Order: sequence, then structure tokens, then C-alpha cells
Amino acid sequence: MLAQKLKNAPDSAGIYQYFNEQGTLLYVGKAKSIKNRVKSYFRFSGELSAAPNLSPRITKMVSEVHNVEYIVVQSEHDALILENSLIKQLKPKYNILLRDDKTYPYLAIDLSEPFPRFEVTRKIINDKNIKYFGPLSGSAKALLEALYLAFPLVQKKGCLKGKKACLFYQIHRCLAPCEGKIDTYAYAKIVQEALESLNDQKKLIALLQVKMEEASMKLNFEEAAKLRDIINAIKDALHITHVELSKLEDYDVFAIEIMEKTAVVMRLFIREGKIVSTSHTLMHNAYGFEKEELYQRALFEFYNPMNQTFARHILIAETFSEQTYMSQFLSEKFGQKMTINVPQRGEKLYLTQMAQENAKTLILQHSIKNNNTLAEQMQTLFDLSSLPKRIEIFDNSHLGGKSPVGAMVVWDEGFDKSSYRRYELHHTDEYSQMKEMLERRINDFSKESPPDLWILDGGETLLKLAKTLLVQKGLFIDLLAIAKEKRDAKAYRSKGSAYDLLYNQNQSFHLPPSDKRLQFIQKLRDEAHRFAITYHQQKKRGRDMSLELQKIEGVGLATIKKLLLYFGTFEAIYSATQEELEVTVGKKLGANLFHGLRK
Repeated sequence: MLAQKLKNAPDSAGIYQYFNEQGTLLYVGKAKSIKNRVKSYFRFSGELSAAPNLSPRITKMVSEVHNVEYIVVQSEHDALILENSLIKQLKPKYNILLRDDKTYPYLAIDLSEPFPRFEVTRKIINDKNIKYFGPLSGSAKALLEALYLAFPLVQKKGCLKGKKACLFYQIHRCLAPCEGKIDTYAYAKIVQEALESLNDQKKLIALLQVKMEEASMKLNFEEAAKLRDIINAIKDALHITHVELSKLEDYDVFAIEIMEKTAVVMRLFIREGKIVSTSHTLMHNAYGFEKEELYQRALFEFYNPMNQTFARHILIAETFSEQTYMSQFLSEKFGQKMTINVPQRGEKLYLTQMAQENAKTLILQHSIKNNNTLAEQMQTLFDLSSLPKRIEIFDNSHLGGKSPVGAMVVWDEGFDKSSYRRYELHHTDEYSQMKEMLERRINDFSKESPPDLWILDGGETLLKLAKTLLVQKGLFIDLLAIAKEKRDAKAYRSKGSAYDLLYNQNQSFHLPPSDKRLQFIQKLRDEAHRFAITYHQQKKRGRDMSLELQKIEGVGLATIKKLLLYFGTFEAIYSATQEELEVTVGKKLGANLFHGLRK
């Protein structure tokens, strides 16, 4: 049956899907000609078997293939997009899944403002007045803090709303444009100096070192330590030698290194002839990797509509078979010529060699220091299909069914707070609340890729719920649940010996409180609980404050909405001056509000 289906495959562009005997999806691939591609996996002489030229990973996959299905599309371009979508959603056992479709952070400054300030952003706006610096990796926040320590810029977003100089002016960190103590021309000079320091971070580091020494001389050791940590963070983020090219050109540089079942995708970002930042993705796959597939997927994932400040010239350390096609694909995708080249000499070759060496260093460090990591231990113990690198943890919170909210926190080699999500929920029972939250997360998979693992704060019932919801959508994600052990129908919460129960899809686990895997999952659960409780308290406090405001004559929901749009929070409304309130809602109502809030 399988051999016949392979021989009758369509000679068209599209997607092929391999399944095992149990109907589990093994692999999704795209092809210009489905017929030629699927037949290349097999030897048809006598009994059907794997072709001799395949890698060990693909050979093992072929040995499990029992059925194949096809999806025909109009072009290879459409096939690549569909392949990527299916891999993200279905997570086939033998596909390589990269999680690089996130937007990288940038430092941005809007030069059209009279007193602009720098901010970290992941959203790129096509505005000639906004200048972006990046993309950056983990150094974004450190660089931002460094700028505000090194230069007397407007320190906080809401500073200019005030009319009096604040503490930052008193400690010489700001020149108080709010009081007119500096004009726009003089301030623009400071901004220009800050921009120049971003392009030459050696100058910025030197400036911070001077300030660190000054703080130390004044016995302000806390400030000195803070400056030291920022300097180290900037240096660590750019852990390669600072290079300046002879031409002020932009390049994105990719190199891949594989060691056994671990792979590293290394990226250098060259802007105006200088390395401005680096990033890398470290992966582990029980079935190994192929560089051909890795290069294609790394480029596809990185160049997406949300990353709009990429370089048009891409340098790679090694050639791969679909290099020309990927160049054409990216050019069509973004409506501008994109080139992918393997340099053979000169400065560009040096850049790819540098990227390759850094990839080798990273993978060697990983193999030495993380031979048996916590993630690997969890994968083994809980029988997870992949290494749990990116984890989403869910919890909900309410008080007697009122103000129900849900929270999702994300672990990705550390808590990824930019990916946290809050949900306003409508149901009063915890089962329905979790169902509502998970359904909304599943619906967002097309925008934000699914993780490697879900952890639910609840017992076996909620785990079964999550599995049912995923199966209904034809999806698969590894699942764990954590719940308090019950003693006499009550949760056992003894400090230092919390006997939490863990569940996967097949069994429960009674781990001792000292077990590092249990402690890690507890840490994740506690963070989700904290985030949910905080949001619930905010909602409840906001509701209470709203009710108090409505007791004041003339104040209704429309007025409260207008106040929130202007002030942002209830706390800011309560602390506003009479003049600020009058500007927002009119003189009479503003006066009523001011006096009513102070009764």
C-alpha cells in the first residue's frame, strides 16, 4: 500500500506528511515535486526500505513510516510557508523546530520629539524620525540603563508631564527640561553624543568605568557595583572581538555548528560596518540534525514580517542546496533584492569564520557544562517528546468567582517576561476558567508559536482537559500538571517539605521535596501564581476605585474611561492636581472630583 502510494505521488509542488502505524505524524516536508522528493527516501528493489544515502536520523524516521499524505499547492513558495506553519503547530517527531520567530529588541528614539528618550521596543514603525539601534540580544536593557547613567537624558516616560524637577535633577541624572532649564538645541547635542556611544560601545564602556570609579571614590559602593554589572552585561553580550569593516555596510551573518545531538545557530549583526550585537539558538534533538535543513529553517524563521530592520545582504559560513531558492523566496517576500552568499576571501570571510568559531565555542561549553542538564533530566523522567526549552505555565485567580483572571508565564532559559500574558475570564469555576484560557492560547498559535511544554497549576483533571483541547485541533504539546498533595481532604503545605504531585499523560510522580526537578516546576508554578494574583488584585482594586469615583456627583463610566485614557491608572487619577483634572473633564467636574477624592 505504502509503495503504491509513493509511486502515485503527484508531480507538483506541495507538502508531504509521513505517519507511523499508530497514525502519529512523524515528519512534514515540502517539495517542488512531491513525487521526486518522497521517492528519494526509499529503495524500491524488493522489500521497501530506506535509501542508502540518508542520514541516521532520517533513516530511523523512514523505518517507522507506514503511511504518507499529500497537500498540493500552487508553488514552492506556498509549500514553504505551509510547511513552516504545520511544523510549528503539529511539532512532528523528526522535524527540526526553531523558535526564532520572535521579534528581537531594539533601542529606539523618536527624534521628532523636543526632548526624546531611548526605549526598548520590539515593534518597528516605518517613520523616518524614529532611529533604531539593533537588533540586540540580552544586552538591550543593559544598554538602555547605561545610556541613562552616562547621559543626562529624560529618565522616565512620564517625566515631562510634570511641571517641577524631580529627584533625577537633584542627583544630576537629568537637566530638567520640564522647568525649561535646558533648551531643545542643547538637549539634541546630548542625544547625538548618546547615539555616537551606541555606535562605538567602547566609548560608552569607558564613560561608565569613569563613573564607576567616581562612585567608588565617594564610597557609594552600591552604585559602583551596579555600574560594574552593566559594563559586564554589555561586554558579555558582545563576546566577540570588536570589528570595523572598511565599508559602512550592513550584513546578517549566520553560522551553524553541530555536535552529536546538539546544534547552535550563531548570528552576527553588522550595521554600518560594525558588529552591533549577536544572538544564538542552542538546540538539542534526540534524533540529531542536518545542516541543510537547519540553514533553511534558521533563515525562514528569522526573516519574518515582524523583523523589519534586517540587512539585505546575508552571509553564511557554508553553502546549502536551497541557497538560491531561499534568496529568491526572501526577495519576493519583502519586495526587495536579498542576497545569500558564502564569502571566499577578505573581511566577509573573516566574519563568517568568526561566527563559526563562536558557534564552536558555545557548543563546546554546552557539552562540558551541561552534559546532564535539568531539562534533559526532566525529558527522561517525564518521557517528554523533546527537550523542554520553552515552557508555558498557566494559573488562574479569583475571589468567590469575582474578577476571575488567568495568567500565562513563560520560561525560555529564564523567565521571558515580554511573553507573559494576562487573560480576563468570564467563568466562575476553575475548570471552565482554565478551558477558556487554554482555548484562547491555542487560537494564538498562528501568531505565537506553541512551546515545548505546558505546565498547569492543577491536577490530573486539568491535564486531561488540555490534552482534549489539543487533540480536537490536531495538535500535540507535552503536558505536565502540578497539584498539592491532599491529606484529610486538605492541601498539604508544610514549608520546606511540600509534597506536590506531578502528572504527565500516563502517570503520577511522587518526588521528594529535595528533588531539583520538582523544585524547578514549583518555581515555575509559583511565578504563574504570583502573576495571576497580582493581576487579580489590580482588577479588584481598579473595580473598588471605580466604585468610589462613581459616588462623586457627575462621575459616570464615560468620565472614568476618559480619565483612564489620560492618566493611565486609578492611582494617578487619585493623586492628580485640581488643574490636571479640570483640563481633562472640565472645570466644574474637575473641581468636584478633586474635592470629592479628598473627603
